[in-house]
Amino acid sequence: MDIIAHDSLMNLSGKVAIVTGGSEGIGYGITYRLAEAGAKVMIACRTEEQAEKVKQEGTSKGWQIDYIKTDVATEADVVNLVQKTVETFGEVNILVNNAGIYPSIPLANLTLADFEKIIRTNLFGVFLTTNYVSKQMIKQGKGGKIINITSIDALHPSSIGLAAYDASKHGVWGFTKNVALELSAHKIWVNAIAPGGIVTPGVKESQSNAPVPNGVDMAKIMEAFMQKIPMHRMGEPDEIGKVALFLASDMSSYMTGSQIVVDGGVLLS
Repeated sequence: MDIIAHDSLMNLSGKVAIVTGGSEGIGYGITYRLAEAGAKVMIACRTEEQAEKVKQEGTSKGWQIDYIKTDVATEADVVNLVQKTVETFGEVNILVNNAGIYPSIPLANLTLADFEKIIRTNLFGVFLTTNYVSKQMIKQGKGGKIINITSIDALHPSSIGLAAYDASKHGVWGFTKNVALELSAHKIWVNAIAPGGIVTPGVKESQSNAPVPNGVDMAKIMEAFMQKIPMHRMGEPDEIGKVALFLASDMSSYMTGSQIVVDGGVLLS
């Protein structure tokens, strides 16, 4: 096996990446690091305004970033995403399944429609993108990297109100491991990142708008969660972006079916 020079290990020049939900929060952190490393990045987004800002920022830095309005839970949208990415950039070498929703809804208030919406976005969406992108990667015959963003909730619950979310993330982790087995024959490596508490606009909105059961003090719950973090702080999107870059690069050349926990040590408690 050839030894790659250290200054080339994280060079993604010539690679094409799709990042779902890649225009803000964790997704933006990932988009930024992959584009900075030389990858051409296609953002799959629900709203185009923020994606356009990210595209313009990338253009000003000499990076190649574009976007396609996509609902990852809709098969036709995902087919279009892959087709347009290939038309724009020529191929697909990296897929980051980051898009997800995390409404906090206590079980007593959780409807079937709520549960289905969360599962469709967080789990069905990962299935659809992985299915169609992996077919494109197999057709290309060059292998590839698939990175699924799970959560520490795929390993241990972090808060009440996240039963549907936790079910979806356990599903993504199980899906990651099994698909890693199947796609290894095509040199497509599939891994996951399990973030802990990350400061993002979506998290702030979710916390402020979440319905709270009687007798539950969310401020105290958050205070208790912070006390569990050995690093005594929440994480930043870039701290997930850097791990995604590691998994997308040759630094992770002997990894598939693995999950990297990035949580400031909270699961230690």
